[in-house]
Amino acid sequence: MDKKHYVNWIFVICAVAGLNSCSLDMPKETNTSFETMTVKKSDIEIPYRLSARMKGQNDVTVTPQVSGQLTKICVTEGQQVKKGQTLFIIDSRNAQLELEAAQANLQAALAQENSAKLEYESNKNLFDKKIVSSYMLNNSENSYKQAQASVAQARASVNRCKVNLGFCTITATVPGVIGEIPVRVGDQVSPMTQLTMLSGNTTMYAEISLTESVIEEMVKEGVSAADVDKRIANLPEATFVMKNGTEYPHKGRVVSVTGVVNSATGSLTVKVSFPNPEGHLYSGIQGTIVMPFAEKDVIVIPQYAVVRLQDKSQVYKVQADSTATTVDVTTEDTGNGKDFIVRSGLNEGDQIVTTGANNVTEGQKVLF
Repeated sequence: MDKKHYVNWIFVICAVAGLNSCSLDMPKETNTSFETMTVKKSDIEIPYRLSARMKGQNDVTVTPQVSGQLTKICVTEGQQVKKGQTLFIIDSRNAQLELEAAQANLQAALAQENSAKLEYESNKNLFDKKIVSSYMLNNSENSYKQAQASVAQARASVNRCKVNLGFCTITATVPGVIGEIPVRVGDQVSPMTQLTMLSGNTTMYAEISLTESVIEEMVKEGVSAADVDKRIANLPEATFVMKNGTEYPHKGRVVSVTGVVNSATGSLTVKVSFPNPEGHLYSGIQGTIVMPFAEKDVIVIPQYAVVRLQDKSQVYKVQADSTATTVDVTTEDTGNGKDFIVRSGLNEGDQIVTTGANNVTEGQKVLF
């Protein structure tokens, strides 16, 4: 074999080897498979989340009932107090002087009453002996009655002065926590002055607004008023989540629902009661009320089965020939981060693509 032919053979062998090596690296065609599910109805609990502000069961505005100079503040802001504990003291000297004057007037009225009584009894004896006329007897009787009335009036004045003297010492009407104290010792106060806010925090209330649709689900049409109260009592327990995400350890219960729908919002105000034995909740604290409501006989599908296209939600429904076609659906978040409730677009028994739905194209053959 001459040199030319030898070079040609070498070239052919190299070319064949190159082609064989290239064929080993060529990608093979693979079939993509998708997971599917058959749509069916089931029951599910949806956690409704509603903004709320806490309020004490007995939030009391503390104001004086008499005017005077504030001489002592016996509590501090944020202090836990008991019912009957002294909060503020107002200068009582004027009230004490008024009481002493009223007591003196009572003593004078009692003396006058005693004199009138003696005169009346004397005239009555003389009248029985026909010594004095009935006119004198009637006059003495009227004087005695007038003296009795004066005593009653003086005694009432004494009692009023005692009450006013008691008002100089302001006590807690309910157990709770002291709020902001805007006054200082030496301030002149009157019944128009707010001294502080006392929050009775052994039980706290959270007010939330529920839409009519939720209320209608809670209380079906045709239910009697007595049954409404029973349904409210049987509502699920509520959880209070603080702004930092911490869950309050004690559960709450719905205790009342207003009977009037707010025309502006179309909602009803619901009051949820929470026990507060440790005093961790304060009036005004904000957070979220979480209440689980049961949805019965609804279609629930995984969130990854839903394809978002601008403002539309779509799923791929598997046809009889195993091809996929898009269907517009209306969904509602279940709040569990995994599922959607389908309100429209699917029927029980439909088969849809779940895993891999984002990779499906219209009319594509779905292998399953």
